[in-house]
Amino acid sequence: MSQTDIRRKPVEALSEAEAAEELARLAHEIARHDRLYYQEDAPEIPDADYDALRRRNAAIEARFPHLVRPDSPSRRVGAAPAEKFAKFRHAVPMLSLDNAFSDAELADFLARIRRFLGLAPDAAIEMAAEPKFDGLSLALHYEDGILRAAATRGDGYEGEDVTRNVFTIKAIPQRLKGPGLPDYLEVRGEVLMLKTDFLALNERQVAAGKSPFANPRNAAAGSLRQLDPAVTAARPLYFAAWGWGRVSAWPFRTQVEAMAALEDWGVPVQSLPELCPDLDAMVAYFRHIEAERATLDFDIDGVVFKTNRLDWQRRLG
Repeated sequence: MSQTDIRRKPVEALSEAEAAEELARLAHEIARHDRLYYQEDAPEIPDADYDALRRRNAAIEARFPHLVRPDSPSRRVGAAPAEKFAKFRHAVPMLSLDNAFSDAELADFLARIRRFLGLAPDAAIEMAAEPKFDGLSLALHYEDGILRAAATRGDGYEGEDVTRNVFTIKAIPQRLKGPGLPDYLEVRGEVLMLKTDFLALNERQVAAGKSPFANPRNAAAGSLRQLDPAVTAARPLYFAAWGWGRVSAWPFRTQVEAMAALEDWGVPVQSLPELCPDLDAMVAYFRHIEAERATLDFDIDGVVFKTNRLDWQRRLG
């Protein structure tokens, strides 16, 4: 059977030999797309097609767990840092998110949470919901309220030290202040470019005889990862926080409470998460964001749901 035929064959119909061959192909192909996306800022396929590759890889591994490869996409996040920047080791890994593509998968997600936490099948789980920004993930490290370092996500464990460039981004505060601010605070969020700013930038690119950027995400990532910080400073970059990493103290009980504190300290937060008390509310929120997606001034690639209780988040990992 040709490689093309194997690609089209349902996972449940694959033989063990075909599964091994397909896993080798997927590992190579996904690694290539990770490099294009994370290191070269030049993705070749839509996010939906990329997700389909990873879902097929995961489905094959679930059926043939003994065939999981050392270089499997399931064992890494993103891609290794580019060589042009110093490496930065994350004290708390910046892990990727699991995906759901239907109401049924969302219901299964809630059921798995209940089982893991030992809750009753009908136990209420309040979820915090927010748009998933399509940008470049960034960790900002503050000591005594002063920005000391910044790093990209990289492979989730080791990113790129982009501190010099981040210092030039006006949207990122170099000093935080306010009651309860921890001595050490790692803010995590997304560097992106608003659609209106992206269109204006491309007009300037064309007027200067340069090639326009393919999309706002590429423009933001390419602007942040310049060897010359002056280039980064000239680009209209925006930052929106979605969470935190290493902290010296964190007394908050919920996601919403913690995000409100970040905003009070001066961290840019697009909007506080919306609370969803049940599955119906989660589905309604997703439908609402999908309907509003075209009117937003920033690109998103979905919605993020997190348990609002932080003690449950810590248990879930």
